[in-house]
Amino acid sequence: MKKTSSIISILAIFFAVFVLSTMGLNAQVLNQPTTVWTAACASPGFNQYTVSFTWNPPLVNSDNEFVLELSDANGIFGSPVELTRVSDKNTDFNFDFDIAVPTNVSGEGYRLRVRSTSPAKTSPPTGAYPMHYIEHNSPLLISQDANGTIPSGGQIQVCGGGSITLAPHNLPNADNYQYNWYRSGTPLSEKSNELTVSTPGMYYVELDYGSVCSGSANTLSNTIEIITGTPLGVAINGPSTVSLCAGDPHSLVANISGMGLTYTWYKDGAIISGPTLEGHTLALNTSISGFDGNYEVEIEGAATCTERSAAVTINDLGSLQVTRDNDADIVLLPGFSQTLSVSSTAASPTYQWFKDGSPISGATNSTLSITDTGIYFARVTETGGPCAGAPVDSASTTVVAPDSFEFIVEFVGSYTPCQNTDATLSLSTINAVGSSGAKTDVTADLEGSFAYQWSYDGNDISGETSKTLTISDQANNGQYILKGVLNTYNVSSNSQEVRLASDEILSITSNSTVLCVGADPIAITTSRNLSGETFEWLRNGSVVDASNENIVASEIGTYQLVIRTNACPIVSNEIEVRAFDESLLVLDRPQDIIIIEGTTETVTASGAQSYEWFDSNNTLLGTLDSFSFELEGEYLLVADFGNCSVNRVITITYRDNFAIPNVITANGDGINDLWVLPNTYSRDPEVLVTIFDERGKEVFSQFSYQNNWPESTTSFNKQNMIFYYRLTKSGRSLKQGTITVIK
Repeated sequence: MKKTSSIISILAIFFAVFVLSTMGLNAQVLNQPTTVWTAACASPGFNQYTVSFTWNPPLVNSDNEFVLELSDANGIFGSPVELTRVSDKNTDFNFDFDIAVPTNVSGEGYRLRVRSTSPAKTSPPTGAYPMHYIEHNSPLLISQDANGTIPSGGQIQVCGGGSITLAPHNLPNADNYQYNWYRSGTPLSEKSNELTVSTPGMYYVELDYGSVCSGSANTLSNTIEIITGTPLGVAINGPSTVSLCAGDPHSLVANISGMGLTYTWYKDGAIISGPTLEGHTLALNTSISGFDGNYEVEIEGAATCTERSAAVTINDLGSLQVTRDNDADIVLLPGFSQTLSVSSTAASPTYQWFKDGSPISGATNSTLSITDTGIYFARVTETGGPCAGAPVDSASTTVVAPDSFEFIVEFVGSYTPCQNTDATLSLSTINAVGSSGAKTDVTADLEGSFAYQWSYDGNDISGETSKTLTISDQANNGQYILKGVLNTYNVSSNSQEVRLASDEILSITSNSTVLCVGADPIAITTSRNLSGETFEWLRNGSVVDASNENIVASEIGTYQLVIRTNACPIVSNEIEVRAFDESLLVLDRPQDIIIIEGTTETVTASGAQSYEWFDSNNTLLGTLDSFSFELEGEYLLVADFGNCSVNRVITITYRDNFAIPNVITANGDGINDLWVLPNTYSRDPEVLVTIFDERGKEVFSQFSYQNNWPESTTSFNKQNMIFYYRLTKSGRSLKQGTITVIK
């Protein structure tokens, strides 16, 4: 923030003039810049710093600029970075620079200095500052090889003198940063994004933002504890492959027991036992199906590496598996046959088929052709190999005669209600249905055997006796069913509703779309004859009228007409009625325009339907959307929006062609006696004119300056006197300078 007020700055100017007059042409002195901060820890959330600077008179040249420069991280200005420059401080001997730290800054030895351009001088540099742009300012997450998995309990075991690598996994471009690694609170020398460890301890890391900014960065990671252990070489005793018959006893035994170890047994990668102490033996239950697979054992213990053994494969030689290959429920059509089949894992199988619990003579193959209803299954016996034994029965198949038939009718191709203008229906499936409700697809067998008839809304359609029907007239919207006859079976399909869209285009129009007070009402009409029709006028989707063929829009919203006919509505275009808003008229130039006499300025309007430009005598000047002005005066633009209109007054004035005077001759001769400002600043109620004497004392202050200073010449007690002026608007300085009064 500024350390000096406006008055002090002005007094500084007076002091500079005094020193200049007493000391002569001494060289300017640029003092060392100063700061209230001792380190800059910038980030995307905060990057605003102030540097204070003072210098000593005489005044610099009017075209001078003060430049604030930054050294490299070692404090060397070989290639300084320009942070900012100012050109309006040439009479201000004490001011601040507001800066942002560059995003590539990171170091402990940066220095600042100030350079002037006219004359060319350089201040002494500041002392060294730690400066860092903290791009990443949230906790890091570290894991093994940056794989993103943080172990349960935060522990990772390193076995047999090995090592692992820790690295952050939630930081993009991790190798672009410097790091501080710690083991159990002790800093390590490694600065890269990876740390290879083999020594037990608690490891964590933070981003290295120097001696001051690292702590403020709040990037400290989670902690990974490294523990070590000794591998014992666990294995399962015996051969790596064991073949067993159903019921054979067998146990798997680990080669290590005791030592306080816990054992976890796995089958095909899933835990089946443990972890338990002293559970180094696993007894297999071979009497159940699926005991075969790959078995492993894993051990854990204090100062011992967690290890898993190599797998032992257990093969099942005696679990005979019999699979039914056909459906469980079959509907057998009169005069048709079906084939049943089974498969098994037997090496040398024999087969016997049963019907309703009794063996079928001669049915000793894996397949069976049937023509009768009943319950069927096959009995399979393993006659060879090491595990020959009892037979196994297949799952049963229930075969029934059809109780009825089912037709399924579907649309052919893409169909959306009230969007398609035609639709095709077709028989897709014929199911034979048993008494239990079981269904069998018999489409391929019977689709050519039925006699068909289409019906519409309960009435048969003459001549429509095929499996397919096409509807192309919206007047025929309704429910369609396909009926079929085969011997004593009468079938009716599911009902499909057809709702076709009309190809009629329904149009509505209005005399305006802008609603304004006092204007003619907005009428919305249609050329469609609505007599005898069921229709609705909608506003924003809600019905506002269902009886009048034309309506008046008295509220803003989106209007639409819908005719309800043949199950699918006919929908018109939309008309959006908006509230009138004068901001709809847009000018590309302000309404008060200053031009140079003899030139033209063009104003272009947009947003309205028509335009009229008038001069102060109400003479029509043009009807285009733009007009070029060249004479001073007031002009009127009338813009029409249908029922509404907007008026805009445009004022054209000539620009002043003279500058602010810096010399007046207050001698009473009527010539140049008053300090006269251009129209840009005089008589403006928002512009404050303030005049100070050479000691900084305010002698005149006025809003809407009337070009009336000095009000008297008696106050000038010297032949030549110098005054200082300042022009401000809303607290913002517009102009400042000197006035020499010659008496």
